[in-house]
Amino acid sequence: MEKTAFIQERTPTFVRDGKFHVKLTEGRFQNLRRLASWPLLAVFFGLVWIQLDGQPLLLFSFEQRRIILFGNALSWQDLPLLAGLLITGAFLLFFMAVAVGRVWCGFACPQSIWTWLFLRVEQITEGSAKERAKHERDSIAGRRLLRRVAKHLLWMLLALFTALTFTGYFMPIRDIVAGASSLQLPTYTTVWLAAMTGLTYLNAGLVREKICLHACPYSRFQTVMFDRDTLTVSYDARRGEPRANRRNADADSGDCVDCGLCVQVCPTGIDIRDGLQAACIDCAACVDACDQVMEKLDRPKGLVRFASEARLEGSTTRVVRPQLIGYGVVLACAMSAVVYGFANTSSLSVAIQRDRGALFTHLDEHTVCNNYRVKVEGVDDRSLLIQVSLSENGRFKLFGPAQIDLTTSNATWLPYRVCVRNPDFPRTSLTFNFESSDISTTKTTTFLATSI
Repeated sequence: MEKTAFIQERTPTFVRDGKFHVKLTEGRFQNLRRLASWPLLAVFFGLVWIQLDGQPLLLFSFEQRRIILFGNALSWQDLPLLAGLLITGAFLLFFMAVAVGRVWCGFACPQSIWTWLFLRVEQITEGSAKERAKHERDSIAGRRLLRRVAKHLLWMLLALFTALTFTGYFMPIRDIVAGASSLQLPTYTTVWLAAMTGLTYLNAGLVREKICLHACPYSRFQTVMFDRDTLTVSYDARRGEPRANRRNADADSGDCVDCGLCVQVCPTGIDIRDGLQAACIDCAACVDACDQVMEKLDRPKGLVRFASEARLEGSTTRVVRPQLIGYGVVLACAMSAVVYGFANTSSLSVAIQRDRGALFTHLDEHTVCNNYRVKVEGVDDRSLLIQVSLSENGRFKLFGPAQIDLTTSNATWLPYRVCVRNPDFPRTSLTFNFESSDISTTKTTTFLATSI
């Protein structure tokens, strides 16, 4: 069987039946989901407030043109390292997808975490899923109106808190809160907060599962990730079929009593008994719900469980396989490259440009000079006074500021001239040294003594 064949491309239940109400359930997988999501929420909302030596622990500052990453200052020229982190995360996701399906989506994805938060608020304010479904077609008035208004106000408050925290990773959070308290926030910050609040409210409150199915690309390219040995939430049709409720059951009936709880607890509104579908996020809510029913009926758990296609067909699941090994090797290489990159970052960012007007000039018939423009940018407040020199000081002479005070000349282009008498080669490598009391770095350029 082709590996793409067992992922059903059918219209999900939530599209066929319109609006649905998610029933919140309990169980071991829901406990695991909370064990994963609550620490992530605590890190997201708490990390933005933590400071180290008066600096935020994590900040992407456009104003200061620097990145503060857990106490280490990086320049914007180190952005490729962050791209490397994202690439590493992507391959980690691919590796996990081949091994255990979409557990990231169901247990740790921000879209899923915020959806569960908004569902919890909905249950607190408007009651259980059964109660909400019962009054769905009733007019909204009186107490129901108040509860509906309370739900949307709490949704909006949670969305605003989320937007404020997210913005705090790009601007100091204390400055944002102080500006908001005094109604003196810049216009662009206010517009950004309003936009992020609206998007969070829309995604987690109103759109929810449609993001997972239509906006997230993973639901579409999972077909090339999964194979017959990938563990995903699956319904054991050989054991469950034919379905029959307890009144109509006979000796030929399967274990599925067609209670529909697996559909009621699904945050994307699908029926897992129809087979694996693009909207399934492997949150395992249906597993917990079905296990509770099986336990009450004194039947074995696992009618719905994490299982591979091979296991459902009675074969053995292969743990080690070429696709998984391939993603693991690429993941290890990506992680090694990122670690190496962070280990070799510098607190000084240096750029050197040659004079565009002339490749070289002659002071006299024996002396050739090249003109350069040098820009030094410090990303660490400890490196404020920079000494500038040449590695080739024996023959080459440097004319220009011997010291750069970054308190007044940070990220400013400064003119330099390098001269040499009787050059031996038409083209020579030239190394600038930049040193402070705490750190040093070098930058290599080219010295030209004749036209090329």
